[in-house]
Formats: sequence, C-alpha cells, structure tokens
Amino acid sequence: MPNSIYETMGQQFGRRSWAEPWKIKMVEPIHMISAEERKQAAEKAGYNTFLLRSEDVYIDLLTDSGTSAMSDRQWAGIMLGDEAYAGSRNFYHLEEAIQTYYGYKYIIPTHQGRGAEHLISKALIKPGDFIPGNMYFTTTRLHQELAGGTFVDVIIDDAHDTSSMNPFKGNVDLDKLETLIKKVGADQIPYISLAGTVNMAGGQPVSMANVKALRKLCDKYGIAIYLDATRMYENVFFIQEREEGYANKSLAEILKEFCSYTDGAWMSAKKDHLVNIGGWLAVNEPKVAENARNMVVIYEGLHTYGGMAGRDMQALAIGIAEGIKDDHIRSRIMQVRYLGELLLNWNIPIVEPIGGHAIFIDAKKFYPHIPQEQFPAQTLAAQLYLDSGVRSMERGIVSAGRDPESGEHRHPSLELTRLTIPRRVYTQAHMDVVAESVKAVYDVREKTKGLRMVYEPEYLRFFQARFELL
Repeated sequence: MPNSIYETMGQQFGRRSWAEPWKIKMVEPIHMISAEERKQAAEKAGYNTFLLRSEDVYIDLLTDSGTSAMSDRQWAGIMLGDEAYAGSRNFYHLEEAIQTYYGYKYIIPTHQGRGAEHLISKALIKPGDFIPGNMYFTTTRLHQELAGGTFVDVIIDDAHDTSSMNPFKGNVDLDKLETLIKKVGADQIPYISLAGTVNMAGGQPVSMANVKALRKLCDKYGIAIYLDATRMYENVFFIQEREEGYANKSLAEILKEFCSYTDGAWMSAKKDHLVNIGGWLAVNEPKVAENARNMVVIYEGLHTYGGMAGRDMQALAIGIAEGIKDDHIRSRIMQVRYLGELLLNWNIPIVEPIGGHAIFIDAKKFYPHIPQEQFPAQTLAAQLYLDSGVRSMERGIVSAGRDPESGEHRHPSLELTRLTIPRRVYTQAHMDVVAESVKAVYDVREKTKGLRMVYEPEYLRFFQARFELL
C-alpha cells in the first residue's frame, strides 16, 4: 500500500514521470496587469472575483464550468451541427452517448445544469416537502426552495472537518437520513439529492458501498434517488483508486454501475464533458420524463434541443466519450494534486483528502483572526487577485446566503476559498505561480483585514455582491 492516497502515479509508473495525454495545438495569450491596475480592477469589482473582467485576470481559477479546452474532434464536431429546430441528428447522438455511458432511459437536454435542476425540482417537489442531500449546492438548493421544498443536510460529519482523511467524505449518513424519514414521513420526501463529487465539501467523493446502501434504504421507504452527476467522472476515479474491488475496472464500468443505483440524474455538462455550454436531465420513470419534457418547452426550448445549438450537442456527445477515458481523468486529478501538495509542503491549510476539481483553502485557519461575518474566504480570494492576478472564488458564508425564514446569515462550518482547475488548459508552471501566490498571501496573513458587504442581491448573492476593505 502507498504511504499516501496521493501516490497513484507512483503505483502506476514507479519513479517515472507522467505527462498529460494530449499536446497543445493552439494557444491563447495571457498577461498579468500591474499591481496598481489590479488594485483598481478589484475596487471596481467590489472585491468580488465574479465581477472582474476576464481581460484583467492572469490565471483564471474561478471555475471549471465551461472553461475547459475542447479537443480537435470536438471542434470538428462543431462543424457538423444540424441546426434544425426539431429532431436535430445531434440530439440523437447526444441521447445515445448518455444512454451508453450513464445507462438512463429518457434524456432531456437543457442549456446548462441549473436548467436541469429547475426541471427536476418543478417536476417532483411540492410545497412542504423535504429534500435530503449530501451537503447543499447553491443553485440546487435555491431551485428546491423556490419549488416549495426545504433542503436537509444528511452528509457524514467528517465532511465538515477539513482535516479528516476519510476517503469518502461525500457519503450520506444513513442514520441521519432514516431519522428524517421517520420524522417527516416518506411521503414528504420526493427524492434524495445525491451529489458526486460534493463540491461544497471540497470535491469529496461518494463510495459505491454508500450508494448501494442508500438504494436499499430508499427502496424500503419508496423514495427515489436523483444524482447530481456534474463531476461523477472524478467520483468514479476515486472509487477506482480507493475502494476495494474496483482497481481493475474501467472508469466507464464504474460509472455505469454507480448510476444503476439511482433513478435519474441532472448534469452540468460544462465540467466532465469538456464543453463550454450545455446540460441535461436523464430519468428512468416515464411519467417524470413526460412532465420534464412538457416543462422544457416552456423554460428551455424544444425537447430535442433544450436551449442548445445542434453544434453544441455534437461537441457534448463527443466530450462524454473523451471525458471518461482513464488517462484523461488521471491526468486531470494529478494536476489538482500537484497544486495541493505544493501548498501542503508549506503547511497551508487546505481540505484533505485533495478533491477532484479544485484545491479548497480553509480560510478559517488561514485567517483565524477574521470573524466569519467579515468574510475570510472572500477576503482571501481578493488578496490572491491583488497579489498575482489569480482569480479564485469564495465558498463560505457568502455562498451559503441567508436563511429564508430568519433572514440571518447562514454560518456554514466550512469557510473555503476555491482554486478551480479547468481541464486541459493550464500547465504545471501555472500551478507553481498559483502556489507561490498563495504562499505570499499566507506570509502576510496576520496583517490582513476582512471585508464589509455593501451590496447584496436577493438570490445567489455570491455572484453579484459587492464589498469594501475594512
């Protein structure tokens, strides 16, 4: 056994180096603006990295959503777009790809993931319902609340501990879930909202054993399981790496098995599928599919394009097959780990085990002198930009928003700043620059003060809120 869960490549290749399974064919020039220009840009953006102009950003780690590099085959697929309003052949290519790799029966395309979240919430949730899940995600919870439901966190306790080395911190706590079922009744729970991996916990995976046990429990009470499959490719890599009995199975085989324990899934295709736009909802129940198709024509577009152009569906269908390749996912995970291990070598507090799509810095430990009401994770994101032009994002009290009943700030136990790595975009030299910037900000942490929120929108405030330095 390796000394660390981070030694996968050592197991595979001994002392030999590894390289990305692609070569660069086209480049996009980037440059770093001056420190004074960065200061002006940050002030203009209200110290919210979402409000920065991309031209003012040097290394953009805001998100991995729609920011990956498409392959030559995907760009070739763009030229094969059938832009028929109804019955585009690209839809049928997409439908076949999802059925092949995920195994679901009925496919409804959407413009992106939150479109699918909207459809499944409207289709299944009625006012007064409770939707248990393995930690909230911002847009998912909001759609569930707008449909009249209440999200209930049933993730294991280790997920809230950044230092816990539990290899599957995304697992559902079955005792918490059954307690909720007995308290509110199975009729008040339309489905379990299962995310793999869990973004807000630091990209932490769900084990195959956990989803099997969850299926058994839900069958006992007649409750459906719907999967947020946005980063399932990374989740199945962790199953292959960490769970007994899966080391010799392909990622595609593991994915198909995992999905077989669920009743459907929604997908932001802008992550695993390596495209700039797109999403889908997939279900096995004909009545749910019919309901979703009726709604997609109201909110998204016809049921055979769902807000996407034909060319985008073609690139997406190709990306589904490319993204699940073992060497691609291994390379993707190893780049994230490379950055994380640099930070760990400098004793910078991050979520461990290192997740699949990002490094999550523990801002509470980074800035222990800054109270949560002064937004330490948002402060760290602002300071990183000021130091080096690196754009990251907040995943803490700002993202958690306010309780809809009390109007008070929600205070999540995790106060994190996310460094999100786009797929097939940056080199290890870029990761060195990022790590050195984090170290530079860490070295002056005791002198840093927090932020004051000066503008707050009604919904999903982390996108548009504005701050000023204290």
